[in-house]
Amino acid sequence: HVQLVESGGGPVQAGGSLRLSCVVSGYTFSRYCMGWFRQAPGKEREGVAGIDSDGSTNYADSGKGRFTISRDNAKNILYLQLNSLQPEDTAMYYCASSTYPYLGMGWSDSFEYTYWGQGTQVTVS
Repeated sequence: HVQLVESGGGPVQAGGSLRLSCVVSGYTFSRYCMGWFRQAPGKEREGVAGIDSDGSTNYADSGKGRFTISRDNAKNILYLQLNSLQPEDTAMYYCASSTYPYLGMGWSDSFEYTYWGQGTQVTVS
């Protein structure tokens, strides 16, 4: 069965960095668009970054220049490098998999994603 397991979150001081990982199993990871989302308490889930099967990337304005999404198709791992973190980045971060190879500008619509991980908490103080 399909599993997405995130790790790498934790507490960090403002200005610091974290690298989130999402290990994927149960299907051919390389074929599909993947995304990172986050949800802070009392707020709606929002897209952070997306990466298509060809490696094309898209970012929310809030993370441009600070966050980098990447994928290792040989290891079935999705990454999110978080730099220059700020308190407003505090949230639960989720990885998600679409069943489409390309989402393009639709990457931030959570309804385009079928499989979700359980989340990893990032707390910036």
